[in-house]
Amino acid sequence: MKKLLLLALTAVSLSVSAQNSASNKAISAKADALQDKIIAWRRDFHEHPELGNREVRTSGIIAKHLKSLGIEVQTGIATTGVVGILKGGKPGPVVALRADMDALPVTERVPLPFASKVKTQYNGNEVGVMHACGHDSHMAILMGVAEVLAGMQKDLRGTVKFIFQPAEEGAPAGEKGGAEQMVKEGVLENPKVDVIFGLHINSQTEVGKIVYRPGGTMAGVSDLQITVKGRSAHGAYPWSSIDPVVVSAQIISSLQSIVSRNVNVTENPAVVTIGVIQGGSRFNIIPESVKMQGTVRYFTEYDEKLVTDNVRRIATKTAEAYGATAEVMLPYSNHYPVTFNDVALTAKMLPSLEAAAGKENVMLRPPVTGAEDFSFFQQKVPGLFFFLGGMPKGGNSITAPSHHTPDFYLDESGFTLGVKALCNLTLDYMASPKSK
Repeated sequence: MKKLLLLALTAVSLSVSAQNSASNKAISAKADALQDKIIAWRRDFHEHPELGNREVRTSGIIAKHLKSLGIEVQTGIATTGVVGILKGGKPGPVVALRADMDALPVTERVPLPFASKVKTQYNGNEVGVMHACGHDSHMAILMGVAEVLAGMQKDLRGTVKFIFQPAEEGAPAGEKGGAEQMVKEGVLENPKVDVIFGLHINSQTEVGKIVYRPGGTMAGVSDLQITVKGRSAHGAYPWSSIDPVVVSAQIISSLQSIVSRNVNVTENPAVVTIGVIQGGSRFNIIPESVKMQGTVRYFTEYDEKLVTDNVRRIATKTAEAYGATAEVMLPYSNHYPVTFNDVALTAKMLPSLEAAAGKENVMLRPPVTGAEDFSFFQQKVPGLFFFLGGMPKGGNSITAPSHHTPDFYLDESGFTLGVKALCNLTLDYMASPKSK
């Protein structure tokens, strides 16, 4: 009896595998046929970038495309977000796919015919606007995925939610936005999402490659602000002051001991960085206060508490030792959880990524100390977030321009691999026995 059961299960497994192989080949052909359209969409978004919660033109193009495919469309979610719902012809799970839409306040230096020349106001200053993180490619890829899957609607074993998210880089001051706000507004409900997949292109990973990590893949992050208050005096008479500049210098130096002497870096990395120091108005005046801003990053709840508790202790006690005071705001304005790939889901879907790129082109990567608000979706449902190569073949990953810089550059030939990977993940998850 056991032998018959084993044979039956093996037959089912082989049948599913054969079906998946056939669908993967069909997806590959459809994605390749869409390459020119995907590149054209990406170039249009790149030439007309919009900052977070301002993606009006962008969301309009996306909504129009989804509607043209017969997909149910919802707009205005979390200010400018767009959600498309594609109901398959057969019952099954709800799979969400996410792309972010916002650009950055960066002036482009890359000499492309479709380079951004857009300028806008940001924090009271005129700035250039650029897709310096690849969100333009994410949108174009997901639009391609929507077109492929819409053409297979009657055969889909479930429902697909296409989530186009604003303000991944953070909402403007005084506004709410991003993945956290989309979750609050019910983007994972009606219908209820079972699993979510997302990708991020990487300018320092060779085109044609996919890299991933189970568990903590991108850091949790909090920004911080420390205000040191002392006593002002003439620069010629420092003994009359309680110098907040000197106190701040001591605090900054001492903060570096948190990672080097408190965090077990053999298990997980952590970061404490001060990026802004503001204090004083004239060379010979010791100011009354100094303000510092920075970021802390971590991969576990334990390390988050360890790092943040130590930042507060070092800042306040160092100031106290000098007769000053330090006010610590941590987090100050934003907090993203760890981008955590569900371990079982990652193992289950790894063959889908390998089918898209080839097993030799899918690689495990170390944790990334950058952060992603995709993590807010993963707090609610199992998720898998992976990285797609965007560096020209033969490039140097060390010298290739990094994200968030004026020279950021992507090889467009790798975009269709993103389409294939997301389509494979969707169809394979829907076809898996536990997902029916």
